[in-house]
Amino acid sequence: MSAEQNEEQKLLALRNEIDAIDEEIGRLISARAKCAQDVAEVKKATLPPEAQVLFYRPEREAQVLRKAMERNVGPLSNEEMARLFREIMSACLALENPIKVAYLGPEGTFTQQAALKHFGHSAVALPFSAIDEVFREVEAGAVNYGVVPVENSTEGVVNHTLDNFMGSNLKICGEVELRIHQNLLVSDVTNVGSISRIYSHSQSLAQCRKWLDAHYPKAERIAVNSNAEAAKRLKGEWNAAAIAGSMAAELYGLKVLAEKIEDQPDNSTRFLIIGTQTVPASGVDKTSVVVAMRNEPGALHNLLEPFHRHNIDLTRVETRPSRTGAWTYVFFIDFVGHVDDPLISKVLKEVAQRAADLKLLGSYPKAVL
Repeated sequence: MSAEQNEEQKLLALRNEIDAIDEEIGRLISARAKCAQDVAEVKKATLPPEAQVLFYRPEREAQVLRKAMERNVGPLSNEEMARLFREIMSACLALENPIKVAYLGPEGTFTQQAALKHFGHSAVALPFSAIDEVFREVEAGAVNYGVVPVENSTEGVVNHTLDNFMGSNLKICGEVELRIHQNLLVSDVTNVGSISRIYSHSQSLAQCRKWLDAHYPKAERIAVNSNAEAAKRLKGEWNAAAIAGSMAAELYGLKVLAEKIEDQPDNSTRFLIIGTQTVPASGVDKTSVVVAMRNEPGALHNLLEPFHRHNIDLTRVETRPSRTGAWTYVFFIDFVGHVDDPLISKVLKEVAQRAADLKLLGSYPKAVL
C-alpha cells in the first residue's frame, strides 16, 4: 500500500468517526430541545392561564454556561464552548417563544453584537435610535429585554444610560462584556489614497485617537450617532472612511482597510440587560444600586464605609448630578454579591439609613461571556 493510499484510509476513517459523532450530537441536541419543551409545559401547568410564563431564566442560563466551561477539556477554548451552548439554549428557548430584545441601533452596532452574544441568534433583536427608546420599549412590554451600553474601559461611563435609570422602574437582569475591535472601513467607491474625512461615533474616534494621529493626521474626524451610521454613509462618498466593527462591515458590504486600530488592545465595553423581572442568585452575582446622599461633609465616606467594613468588593462607583437639587449628587454603585445574601442585605440597610434615598437597580449574574 502506498503512502498516499494509507493517508486516504486514515482520512476516511476519521471522517467516518466525525459523521458518527455528528449523528450523536444531533440526537442529543434534539433530546435537549424536547426536555426544554417539557420544562415549559411544567411551568405552564403550575400557573393560572392569564399569568406570564418566564421561559428565560438569566440565573439558570449563567449556571449552565459556567458548567459548560468547567467541564470543557479542550481543544476548544472555554469561551468558544460556552458560545456553542448559548446558541443551543437560544434555539431551544425559541421553540416556545423567541425572546424579543431592543438594542441601541441601528443594525451593525456593537450593542447589537452584545445582544446576540448574550441571547443567541435565535432571539428577535430590534434596533432603536436612542437609549431612552430602549427603556420605553421594555417598560411598555413591547419587548422582553433591552440592551444598553454602560461603560467603556477606555472612555468611561455612558451617562445617558445612568440617567435613564433615575426615572425608570426597570431592573438590571444581566451584563455583557464585549471586547471592542475597531476597524477602518472603506467602500467599493473609496479612493484610499485620498481619504480626507473619517466618520464614527465620538467614543470610537476617541478610542482610536493615536492611530488616527499617526496615519491620517489631516483627515477631518466627523462624529455621528453610531458606528453603523458611519458605515452607511460610505456608499456615496469617494473620499471618506469609517471606523466600525466587523459586523457593520459585513452588513453594509464594506472592506476592512485596517483592523484593530484601537489604541488600547484590551479595549472593552460593558452592556446591561434591562427588564422587569427580579433575578434569583446564580452563585456568582453582582448588584447595582443608586444612592442619593445628603449634601454634607464626608457624604461619600459615610456611603462607602459599610462596604469597606464588611469587605464587600466594589467594582464601580460613579457620580451624577441629581435632578431634584442644584447641589445634590447621586452615586451609582456596582459591587460583588446578591441582595438575597444576608450580608449584602445587612450592608444595604446600613447604607439606606445614612442616605437620603437608595434604589436597588438589580442583582444579576456576573458576565459569563
